[in-house]
Amino acid sequence: MCGVVGVFNSDDAAFDTMLGLFAIQNRGQESCGLAVSNGMQIKQIRGLGLVKDNLTENVLKEFPGRIAVGHVRYPTRGTSDVNNSQPHVIETLEGTIFALASNGDITNYKTLTDELKLEKVNFNSGNDGELLLRFIVWHHIVKQVPIVECLKMVMQKFKGAFSTVLIGRNEIWGFRDPYGVRPFSFGKTETGYAFASESKGLDILRCENIEEVNPGEVIHVYGDNQVERFNFGCPEMRNGRKGHAHCVFEPVYFSMPDSKQFGICVYEARKKMGQALAKYDNDLEADVVVAVPDSSNIQALGYAQARNIPFEMSLIRNHYVGRTFIKPDQRGRDESVKQKFNPVISTLKGKRVVLVDDSIVRGTTMRKIAGMLWNAGVAEIHLRIASPPVKFPCFYGLDTNTKDELMANRMAFEDMPGFLKVNSLKYLKQEDLSECVSNTNDNFCFACFDGNYPIELVDVSF
Repeated sequence: MCGVVGVFNSDDAAFDTMLGLFAIQNRGQESCGLAVSNGMQIKQIRGLGLVKDNLTENVLKEFPGRIAVGHVRYPTRGTSDVNNSQPHVIETLEGTIFALASNGDITNYKTLTDELKLEKVNFNSGNDGELLLRFIVWHHIVKQVPIVECLKMVMQKFKGAFSTVLIGRNEIWGFRDPYGVRPFSFGKTETGYAFASESKGLDILRCENIEEVNPGEVIHVYGDNQVERFNFGCPEMRNGRKGHAHCVFEPVYFSMPDSKQFGICVYEARKKMGQALAKYDNDLEADVVVAVPDSSNIQALGYAQARNIPFEMSLIRNHYVGRTFIKPDQRGRDESVKQKFNPVISTLKGKRVVLVDDSIVRGTTMRKIAGMLWNAGVAEIHLRIASPPVKFPCFYGLDTNTKDELMANRMAFEDMPGFLKVNSLKYLKQEDLSECVSNTNDNFCFACFDGNYPIELVDVSF
């Protein structure tokens, strides 16, 4: 999971792109960057860390231009260094120049990179964004294929997820994989147009007529705000069904609650998850409902309101520490838990607590949080998870590459409460989660829960 922003025909494209990236910083804190076109050249900056630390006012002054693309990174492929940060920029010997940023993961990455390497194409990084850019530029320059046809080839050959912005000197393209795995929005600014991974990234730019880039769609903006749209359809999935494969983990955890995606309001979907969980507990006696902030706040609120139990913000989050799940390694996650949460003892001591979280991936964070609550003097902890058990790795943009790291895969359910240090544990059932985000499974990917991967897995093993 990463975040992308693209801006066209802005008086200050670098500043507007920075604002959009800042709004979707939740999608990645490992690195960030932007590339800006002034009509003649494309200038790039990338750095490790947060938007606020890298894309400062003084830095942005050095990037004049009306077209820009930006990126915040959550690493799923490639090491944690600047070479794997985005956007990527290519300037050919012929003088053509492009920049690209993408969110997603390509499952046939090795096959496609090997094909290009046979054509003497060199790579500077190990991530999907550079592969996309080099594939497009090679076919456009060497094979003389028009850009839109290159993007059609991407739709046909690339297996996996990609919500992508590509800019040239005087134009911009936004395109999304045919399955629509990751969210991607498009809107009208006061002077032009913009793209963003979440609608929140467009809200901050005061965009109007915000809509989703359709799965399999290419949107080309050029000239005096001319817009061309091409749709290359939805292919059949591995399981034989038609439809899309929106990542259900987006409304569960990744996305901000004030975003709208996949045709749903994230806030309302999360509240429904909490209400659905509450239906499992008609006989459970409890004194207080507590959220693991911030991503489960709305689910906990929905649970508390449904059961008429007081809701307390008993875990205070330090917002200067990033999201623990998307830290690159386990040691970083462990240290973040200690720094990130602190209990309000007066709201917990002697209480029977219903602790609500959006998901459990590895289990290490929750185990430490439960320990904090016991140290605060709680009487009981009843853990409620607003999604099913995560049993399978994701190859479409989450940093879960092996089964062994997933608690629900390596441990029997009856052993989980003891490991997590809680009195009881319940998960939201998949059919109930489906009802919270849609009336049908046909448009969502639940592969991390049920192992039913909708998109072909080519170069992966688990």
